[in-house]
Amino acid sequence: MSKPTDIPAQTQDSMPADEHEMHPRPDYRPKFPGSGKLKDKVAIVTGGDSGIGRAVTALFAREGAKVGIIYLNEDEDAAETQAIVEEEGSQCHAVRADVGKRDQAFAAVKEIVDHFGRLDILVNNAAQQMVEFNLEDLPEDQLRQTFDSNVMGYFFCTQAALPHLGEGSAIVNTASVNAFKGNDKLVDYSSTRGAVLAFSRSIAKQLLDRGIRVNTVAPGPIWTPFIPGSMPPDMVEGFGKQAPMGRPGQPYEVATSYLFLASEDGSYFSGQTLHPNGGMIVGS
Repeated sequence: MSKPTDIPAQTQDSMPADEHEMHPRPDYRPKFPGSGKLKDKVAIVTGGDSGIGRAVTALFAREGAKVGIIYLNEDEDAAETQAIVEEEGSQCHAVRADVGKRDQAFAAVKEIVDHFGRLDILVNNAAQQMVEFNLEDLPEDQLRQTFDSNVMGYFFCTQAALPHLGEGSAIVNTASVNAFKGNDKLVDYSSTRGAVLAFSRSIAKQLLDRGIRVNTVAPGPIWTPFIPGSMPPDMVEGFGKQAPMGRPGQPYEVATSYLFLASEDGSYFSGQTLHPNGGMIVGS
């Protein structure tokens, strides 16, 4: 079990925020040798430039996959993730796009499929959140932006990917513990994560006859750019201590759930949710 991490006060003025500006840096690196679980597979990871997406990308690469990442505007983080994949002996193709816009999502997926010649795994992970203490103060543009990124982007990328997915393919969607327990400071974000859960369960049923498995990962408090990018410094300080384990999770501790669901290890899982959340007991 990882040791407790003391998170100092910090903030960034952008969402998504930048991983290279965080301190301490999140731990994304896989901890065990690869065993070829994704050998010869091609995966797309949206939001793959940083945070959980970077950890998933690194782990998939270690397990033999070629990975295409789609990111919004974090060029430095995306370049670092691409280098990480290459260090793992694999290939990464990075595409800058706003997946909340249908034409950009479709174009990004097409570019990655054209580049690698196939697609086996889709990880819908790109998302945004902003703290808002009062529902009355929630601006319409923030509400629409959050839903565009966190819900519409999942629909668009899945629609674009499905013609390229077949028997044995997998889709893994990122939700959140907040979809189950709610969060009074993240009402719009929590609502989008509930939508993702319903989306995953619904298309899991629809795609079963096509041999495509669909599952969800619902992380708890994880130390990613989400945190300094969306919270004031006093909320960031000590982040994660509210979890039963008394610490935030690191991205590498979440990535293994995605690998399980994307690989043959999870071959009897569809319509299900894994909960790497530091010991919180929530409904399934």
